Amino acid sequence: MSGKNGSAPRRLGVGFIGSGFNARFHMQAFRAVRDADVLGVWSPNAKNAASAATLANGYDIGVAKPYKSIGDMVADPAIDAIWLTGPNHARIENVEEIVDAVERGRGTLRGIACEKPLARNVAEAKQVASLVKRAGIAHGYLENQVFAPQVETGRALLWARGAATTGRPYLARAAEEHSGPHMPWFWRGELQGGGVLNDMMCHSALVVRHLLTKPGAPLATVKPVRVTAHIASLKWSRPQYAKTLKKTMGRDVDYAKAPAEDFASTTIEFETDDGHTVIGEASTSWSFVGAGLRLSAELLGPEYSMSWNTLDTGLKLFFSRAVRGKEGEDLVEKQNAEMGLMPVVANEAAAYGYENEDRHFVRVFLGKEQPLLTFDDGLDVVKMLMAAYQSAEQGRTLEFPPRGLDKFVPAVARGAWKPPVVQA
Repeated sequence: MSGKNGSAPRRLGVGFIGSGFNARFHMQAFRAVRDADVLGVWSPNAKNAASAATLANGYDIGVAKPYKSIGDMVADPAIDAIWLTGPNHARIENVEEIVDAVERGRGTLRGIACEKPLARNVAEAKQVASLVKRAGIAHGYLENQVFAPQVETGRALLWARGAATTGRPYLARAAEEHSGPHMPWFWRGELQGGGVLNDMMCHSALVVRHLLTKPGAPLATVKPVRVTAHIASLKWSRPQYAKTLKKTMGRDVDYAKAPAEDFASTTIEFETDDGHTVIGEASTSWSFVGAGLRLSAELLGPEYSMSWNTLDTGLKLFFSRAVRGKEGEDLVEKQNAEMGLMPVVANEAAAYGYENEDRHFVRVFLGKEQPLLTFDDGLDVVKMLMAAYQSAEQGRTLEFPPRGLDKFVPAVARGAWKPPVVQA
């Protein structure tokens, strides 16, 4: 029952903008979310929207249907909230259409949840936040790794038992690594906004800050003050791999002429509200060769530590050379092989944090919880990413925030970046 035009609904009607890999991961997660129904999908590709709606119906998470436009979906009284999962280069356009429908009185929304990153650069992120706030819509920033069960539990226990008796943690590390994105637009700097730094450092930079922040305290109590970063194209600009990438992703993905970085590392120095200096180390890669997607994190303090690695699973399978089968991702996301000893992530939507984050933001938009992450936090992440790009381009440590951050667009996004050395 929806209370879109009155009191809070007992169940939240959710509509998706976007029908690709990320939207489908969220749909898997909604199988574990109470008090919400996925009722709609919009995509510029009507066939993809219909396919995603069929998937949602198959998961029994609501009676979903495709919509002809974003405005039509917002106008439907059954839709209470939007999950914004479309590509980065469509973010402004999508948000403008949402806000236009609301401001013209076509419909109302209780909330918008936006997938990472909030936008491609600081100027765009500020525009997204401003538009949604102007329309008076509650907002949440979707960062699944912060909600991963191991991260949540480990952080809570270390702060409660370790930090409470021996002092606050001082070093956090986080990494996300896999063999490369699924869709061509991710590989194109001008569309995605950069390379792997923009695509995945948004996770790791926020995770290290989150781990270093006392539970219950705002992220602002751990303030970034200096950023040092490095980017490189380690694999995909090599001639044989650039050729493979072009063949797989299409002629517009040409890393011989317009590469993006496939590796990035960042060190962020933070100052805490109680006068300590703490460090966050983050690294990301599209050039990782292993079983598949690997997420990892560590938190270290005076007399304690924690570690998390998604490939340290409780289930492993072995397939000999005699086992033949088609390529897929049924064992782990970004799976690189179907033979040998393989770790299996039995419920990726839970392990990576999608279930917990979707459950949280449903409750936020139903008025049952306060948001742990908003568009303001998403904007802060974009600022750290752009500072990292600036540091990498200048080859030096920068005070945060560096000059010109609001207007900065990475060289990768402008098609002006070349790897220092392209190996044969």
